[in-house]
Amino acid sequence: MPASIEAVIPHLVVDDATAALDYYKQALGAEEVMRVPADDGKRLLHAEIKLGGASVYVRDAFDEHCSGGKDGTPKTLGGTPVTLHLRVVNCDTAVARAEKAGATVVMPPEDAFWGDRFALVTDPYGHAWSFAHTLVKEPA
Repeated sequence: MPASIEAVIPHLVVDDATAALDYYKQALGAEEVMRVPADDGKRLLHAEIKLGGASVYVRDAFDEHCSGGKDGTPKTLGGTPVTLHLRVVNCDTAVARAEKAGATVVMPPEDAFWGDRFALVTDPYGHAWSFAHTLVKEPA
């Protein structure tokens, strides 16, 4: 990425980054950009995927490099306070795809009061994802 571009890039820490990359490709249609294996040959030190033109970084947990001995995955933290939101063409289709790949549906698709079709899932690695598309109002 050129140094002149400013961006916020989510960095997901998971228990099995190789499996998570496969999941994000299948469930969300992510495109893998790159991966950097760790010296142990088992974990990934860094990986990047693209979702709708946005970058998301993914890596394995490295407890040995953290004070307190536990890296911050949703499983070690007991959940996540962060939800990653995806604007999609069809919320119902996106949720069905994620669920088929292994997500747990927390809030099924519904027409929300703010004018979106909205839903919430948790991926197999403990990260929360919401999906939405704007509802089209019928002319009066």
